[in-house]
Amino acid sequence: MNIFYLIIQGIVQGLTEFLPISSSGHLVIVQHITENNNNNFFINIMLHMGALLALTIAYHKLIIRLFHAVFTIICDMIMGRFHWTEMNEDENLLVMLLIGFLPLLLLFVPLPFSGGLNAMNIAEILTNNNAYLIITGISMMVTGVMLVLGYLSNDMTEKLYKKRGIVRKKGAGRRFLNVIDVLSMGMAQMFSAIFPGLSRIASVFVIGEMRGINKQKALDYAFLTAIPTISAAVIIEGKSAFQSDSMKTEIMLPLILGIVISAVTGLFAISFFKWILKKKKNIVLFVLYGLVVGTVITVISVTELKSGINLFTGKYLVFL
Repeated sequence: MNIFYLIIQGIVQGLTEFLPISSSGHLVIVQHITENNNNNFFINIMLHMGALLALTIAYHKLIIRLFHAVFTIICDMIMGRFHWTEMNEDENLLVMLLIGFLPLLLLFVPLPFSGGLNAMNIAEILTNNNAYLIITGISMMVTGVMLVLGYLSNDMTEKLYKKRGIVRKKGAGRRFLNVIDVLSMGMAQMFSAIFPGLSRIASVFVIGEMRGINKQKALDYAFLTAIPTISAAVIIEGKSAFQSDSMKTEIMLPLILGIVISAVTGLFAISFFKWILKKKKNIVLFVLYGLVVGTVITVISVTELKSGINLFTGKYLVFL
């Protein structure tokens, strides 16, 4: 595995994982241009470890509070003092995070008339075969449209609060989540796991805004959902990959470098996105980016599908 290639992938992964422009989509584009298709799905998953490290550092205070909430809830249940309606903000967030992961179980359920394939198998096919670049392009455009819907929804929430005379220091919108909120965001996260180019951060964040949740709360929730999701993906994918001795010796050292770079750039991306949200009109930058890049990628893919050849490498497209 080329070290330079993994450095580029680490930078792309770190910068795009926590911005609403899809890290998986950008990795697919880089892989398509360079024609590095060996173990793409495994490399994508492992580079997410760097993003996971960045997220843990950036949110370490909240993560510690959530661990404290675990023990508080357990003690309250044992003492018979736990009441659903009396949870504080951290306890509410913890419980809703757990409920919000239920839709992700659908990723592992065999699809009807698929011969046993599940959604994760589909995700791997779309990632590892260069003929499906059009899916990435369309998904990036969908992400741009979703960001517009989120912007309009948050604007409506702010006007509604202002009309009611409600002024909050942390901004308009609910800070306590309910079951419908998190199941909706869980479904959005599920679809973003299948289609490269459909940003997970944007999907969860926008659904939260559409549900009337405070935008910072929605963003925190979107970031936090990555922790168990990435951890599970690394364990599942890594277990099968490490059964190969050649996998260990050929790419592990370059991969570690890629993970470190992904972590550093990921920390920058988290801080940058939080800064962007302070002036909500800045989100237009991501909208334009998604629409423009998605359109370009779609046009390129349509051209390639007509010729059957990768325009960047001259190799034949691979369908599976």
